[in-house]
Amino acid sequence: MQHKELKSCTLEELELFFKEIGEPAYRAKQVFQWIHKGVRSFDEMTNLSKALRQKLEGKAYLGQMHIADKLVSTVDGTRKYLMELQDKNIIECVLMRYDYGNTLCVSCQVGCRMGCSFCASTLEGVIRNLSAGEILDQVLIVQKDLGDRISNIVLMGSGEPFDNFQEVMKFLDIINHPEGLNISLRNITISTCGLVPQIKVLADQKPQVTLAISLHASNDELRSQMMPVNKRYPLQELIKACRYYIEKTNKRITFEYALIQNVNDTEHHARELGELLKSLICHVNLIPLNKVSEREYTAPNKEGIKKFQQILKQKGIEATIRRELGSDINAACGQLRRRYLKEQREC
Repeated sequence: MQHKELKSCTLEELELFFKEIGEPAYRAKQVFQWIHKGVRSFDEMTNLSKALRQKLEGKAYLGQMHIADKLVSTVDGTRKYLMELQDKNIIECVLMRYDYGNTLCVSCQVGCRMGCSFCASTLEGVIRNLSAGEILDQVLIVQKDLGDRISNIVLMGSGEPFDNFQEVMKFLDIINHPEGLNISLRNITISTCGLVPQIKVLADQKPQVTLAISLHASNDELRSQMMPVNKRYPLQELIKACRYYIEKTNKRITFEYALIQNVNDTEHHARELGELLKSLICHVNLIPLNKVSEREYTAPNKEGIKKFQQILKQKGIEATIRRELGSDINAACGQLRRRYLKEQREC
């Protein structure tokens, strides 16, 4: 029997596992609770007998990752973590501290295959998907390091969540379970670059989860240049899927729009974007682009960003400018991982 990784198990899967190894089902609940307390070994599960702990060592394991590096902003307390997985791959996650609680932005893949032209995460493509347990472990490790509860989760780190759909949905089941961390689905946001079929499934299966769309362009020609996914799911299809999501969930959608100087930031683009979104219950999050050394893109000046926002508001579109967090630690997705990998190659 192959060793089973238990962090990726739902409570129901754990109950089946314990039945298979000849143990009562209530043991599954005990182990599930211990995992979500952040224990790193079976020996720490003190309400299990020594014999059972030894039995588990022979049949199962707890997937491990550890903090390879951590940067803490002296400006706003944002923390950027570099995590080394059990197979030595590297991912990132970012903790942002707000008055209403702690938000953790987690990765769902090692790298990304989407190929967006302005993003550091996609420069080397995707290496592999993360398991539900590896997504969960980011929350457990950061929560332990912080010494405080994570109240909100954003799947917006490295990777496209809907390109790893099954494990992401499983993670939601695990993180939301009342015997575990019990984080409300209302406090979880999933960001996608626009995989239309999965948007519809999310609306049907997890209507409480908040949806964010990485849009970044106001027309098909520009978006296809910036985001290859648009060639497969152009704006007309994407907006139709967004309407379906809103009708099914009665929730507004957040559209992420990274402003890039002389690319997508003109007054014409703002008016075009307003027309595109005018019939939707939505909010636009304007993001001053984080500079990526391998890219030539730069952010517009503050006056240009505010003008873009004003035009959207005149069109009846609610728009805010994202506050830059972790500006002194390069907190944008993929930047710390890129630097780490470069340093490893040079060693």
